[in-house]
Amino acid sequence: MWDTLWVDANLATMREGAAPYGEIKRGAVAAKDGRIAWAGYAADLPGHAVDLAREVRRCENAWITPGLVDCHTHLVFGGNRAREFEMRSQGASYEEIARDGGGIVSTVAATRAASKEELVESAAKRLAGLTREGVTTVEIKSGYGLDLETEIKMLEAAGDLAALGEVRVKRTFLGLHALPPEFKDDRAAYVQLVADVMIPVIASEGLADAVDAFCENIGFTAEEVDYVFSAARDNGLAIKLHAEQLSNQHGAELAARYGALSADHLEHLDESGIAAMAANCTVAVLLPGAFHFLRETKLPPIEAMRAAGVRMAVASDCNPGTSPMTSPLAALNMACTLFRLTPEEALAGITREGARALGILDDVGALEVGKACDLAVWDIGAPAELSYWLGAPLLKERVFAGRVV
Repeated sequence: MWDTLWVDANLATMREGAAPYGEIKRGAVAAKDGRIAWAGYAADLPGHAVDLAREVRRCENAWITPGLVDCHTHLVFGGNRAREFEMRSQGASYEEIARDGGGIVSTVAATRAASKEELVESAAKRLAGLTREGVTTVEIKSGYGLDLETEIKMLEAAGDLAALGEVRVKRTFLGLHALPPEFKDDRAAYVQLVADVMIPVIASEGLADAVDAFCENIGFTAEEVDYVFSAARDNGLAIKLHAEQLSNQHGAELAARYGALSADHLEHLDESGIAAMAANCTVAVLLPGAFHFLRETKLPPIEAMRAAGVRMAVASDCNPGTSPMTSPLAALNMACTLFRLTPEEALAGITREGARALGILDDVGALEVGKACDLAVWDIGAPAELSYWLGAPLLKERVFAGRVV
């Protein structure tokens, strides 16, 4: 007996090499011990539904997709930066605000002052926005502590959110996010602290799955990132990178050379970066929310990445300064309207390719037997509606590890 069987449904399995969206009309999905035990055409079920599972859930012709995978967020932080949003609306640039002591450093002060419980409480509200729209796996970065104590506090808070929100959480240590005020006159010492002290401690305590950095003209140089990535590799942590968002620092090439899971943003990515990512199977994570909120005009080279076979994921980039967005469906819409992805590419980007960008495609991201039974059941007539509607309440049911939550 299966634990649960969903019938009277259409499936967007997001399997590769199948029909568009991996579509199965009049399909069914079964869960056993938290994993997908069966997925296919209902006509092929090995018996009557009521004889096959302890619980049969009838979906009334709804669509079932894999649970959404938001593979790039900064959910845990103190305070907010609404004032800076006002400043940008009055003409100030992101760089000007950062150089005047705003930006990431202002969030650092608020995050250092907050207790872990306060960080969990505030992040849980933002996480609820994601889960209300079908997210079952989320990556959460640190990077607003910039000292070992606060970075650990952030990563522990991110871990606490997993049980609280009934989601899978992958944690990323983002030590090279900004230069903390106490190191403003000694960059090298801070980079060395991140690489030689923070990473070994965080890795030994199992607090992170990956290491990230902000490789940018207002962030850290490729040489500084290289030093930190070497430490990450030596400590068994995967690698991700904020790359080519505001300028071309050739970070994507560096990330690809390390076999990075992903390079993220990529508005200023060039041909050599694309070739390196394609050759090393590094996923391009597109973040249209930041593009929108910063009023950027230079688009990521979508067509060139398509032509090169670079996999493209889509994520919310939920953060207090440049993408205060808790709607994965809005990210899908923006990926299509701003970046010209197709609705199928966008949905793949926040399911299968999002899982690939986290290194967990064997476990989530598609409706395939053996994978975790993380599902989203939608009140739609076709999968393209997930990118089409903006603000509509489309989710009927969210399933995590085989349980309706």
